Amino acid sequence: MRKIYDVAIIGAGVSGAGIARKLSQYQLEVVLVDKEADVGFGTSKANSGIVHAGFHTSSNYLKTKLEIQGNLMFDQLQKELDFPFRRCGILVVAFREEEMKTVEALNRQGFENGAIGLEICGKNRLLELEPKLNPEVIGGLHAPSGGIVEPYRFVYSLVESAKKNGVALVLNFQVVSAEFVDNVYSITASDGRGMRAKNVINAAGIHADTVSMLFQAEEFKITPRKGEEYLLDRESKAHPSRVIFPVPSTNSKGMLVIPTVDGTTMVGPTARDTENKEDLTTTADNLERVFNSARNLIPSISERDIITSFAGLRPILPGNDFYINVSAKAPNFIQVAGIQSPGLTAAPAIAE
Repeated sequence: MRKIYDVAIIGAGVSGAGIARKLSQYQLEVVLVDKEADVGFGTSKANSGIVHAGFHTSSNYLKTKLEIQGNLMFDQLQKELDFPFRRCGILVVAFREEEMKTVEALNRQGFENGAIGLEICGKNRLLELEPKLNPEVIGGLHAPSGGIVEPYRFVYSLVESAKKNGVALVLNFQVVSAEFVDNVYSITASDGRGMRAKNVINAAGIHADTVSMLFQAEEFKITPRKGEEYLLDRESKAHPSRVIFPVPSTNSKGMLVIPTVDGTTMVGPTARDTENKEDLTTTADNLERVFNSARNLIPSISERDIITSFAGLRPILPGNDFYINVSAKAPNFIQVAGIQSPGLTAAPAIAE
């Protein structure tokens, strides 16, 4: 008779990895499965690595509450797991008086959310915090609690901790069918392998809608939002000391300039909704658009410093929020879907 797990987690990105580690603290038989050859190979792989500070969205969103809570958990997590993380701070940069009105609204919103230490800055204060900024800035917002993390190593650290505590990891396991009989799910992969579990957590990223249907749970549609990013050499003169945001638009936080924990610089991402869940290409047109926008923030940014480019797909649900709930249709099935930005920041709180 095949072993019956207490919990099967589908999706070994940052959400699934965090959940696996949290459940490993209990007397449970837990398995973490993923369709890829390694953990973190989906949305988490192409993450910007920003620990957000909690001012971009209102407290009406679940993702905002979990962003604030998750942000506060990173210091202790780093002590326990020793992954690269630094609270370098975030700057939102304005160039027009109209944009300063948005900055003031973000500051009020962040204060209401419980974001820590927000500061509205004039031109001189901004250039003191980041001398590489475009001198045409007129002001902005400083969020000292924001930071940067190495997303791959964060996911690996969570999974390694879970494994040490007894969680099983099964890779190259693409779920294609599931049947619930006698209070147990029989789950089958594309290669014919199977497993059994009493409870299932759907943390399958851009494929969470497909997984939900396989388990006869809720019907919803994940729309991938494609983001192209570019990584610059460590020697780039444009490397900032803080994460630099423009004033955000309706559907995007904008093109950013991000110092990584490894000393490189990242610029991007774009934000374009697509129907293609496999499209990870980058284009010359978007490269030009990203760098023109990034140079407006830091003029010394140069395409000559590019060492690689990549794209990621963020799972977007109607309503633009996380969907974390016990299924009302499928027994013993929990939805963890629509985990887009700030999903990395929120991941420790999602696990809780």
